[in-house]
Amino acid sequence: MSDRVYPSSKPAGADAPAAANGGANPTFPANKAQLYNPTRLPYRPQPPPRRRHRRGCCCSCCLWITTAILLILLLAAIAGAVFYVFYRPHRPSFSVNTLQLSRFNLTDTHLTSAFNFSLTARNPNKRITFFYDQISVKILSAGDVDIGDGSFPGFTHGRKNVTTLRTVISSSNNPFPEGTDISQLKSSLRSRNLPLKIQLDTKVKVKLGKIETKKLKIRVTCDGIRISIPTGKTATLATTSNVKCKVDPRIKIIKWTV
Repeated sequence: MSDRVYPSSKPAGADAPAAANGGANPTFPANKAQLYNPTRLPYRPQPPPRRRHRRGCCCSCCLWITTAILLILLLAAIAGAVFYVFYRPHRPSFSVNTLQLSRFNLTDTHLTSAFNFSLTARNPNKRITFFYDQISVKILSAGDVDIGDGSFPGFTHGRKNVTTLRTVISSSNNPFPEGTDISQLKSSLRSRNLPLKIQLDTKVKVKLGKIETKKLKIRVTCDGIRISIPTGKTATLATTSNVKCKVDPRIKIIKWTV
C-alpha cells in the first residue's frame, strides 16, 4: 500500500514570524521552564528612601537645646562669680566664751545640774545681716546623755558685728528617758572629769541688700570641752581654749536631713 500524505493544517506563512524572531513559538499549554525563566534574577523589594530631612531637623533641635543649656550654665556661673565678688559671703562663727558648772547630782534615774554659759557670735560679712530665731541649747556628756537644757532669745546679727549671749542651762531633777544608758556618764564621774558637747539649734534668715531669704535651720556643735565636778558650793570652770564650733545647715531632702 502506498502511504498517504496529509497536508499540514498550519498555514504556510505561520512560521515566518517565528523564524524572523530567531525561534519557534512555544507550544501550549506551556511548561514551568517556559513560564519561569531560570536565568532571571529573583525580585528583591527596594528599601524605602531615607528620611534625611527629619533626621536633620532632630539633630538641629538637639544642637540648639544643648547650646541653650550651656549658655544658661555659663550665665549662672558668671552671675555666681559676680555675686561672690560683690558680697564675699562667709558663714557666721560661734565660740564658747565661758562655761561654769555650779551643781551636779546624779542618781540611777534622775539628774540635777546647773551651768552658766556664755557664747560669742561673730558676723564677718560687710553686706550680709543674719536674723536668728530663739536658739535652743543642749549640753551632752559621755554617751550623748542630755545633762542640761536652755535657750537664747532671738536676735539680729548686724554686719561686722560681735554679739555675746548668756544663759543658764540646767536639769532640775529630771528623770532620764526610758532606755538611756548612763554607764559611760557614771564612769566619767569617777574620774571627776566630764567630757561635754554643746549643741545649738535655731532658724536663721539672711538679708543681702534688699534680698531676704527664707528661714533655714542650722545646728552649731561645740565639741572638745572638759569640766571637773564641783565640790561644795564652788563652781568649776571648763577648759574652752581648744573648743571648736561647727555650723551646719539642716536641709531636708524628702525624709532625710543633711
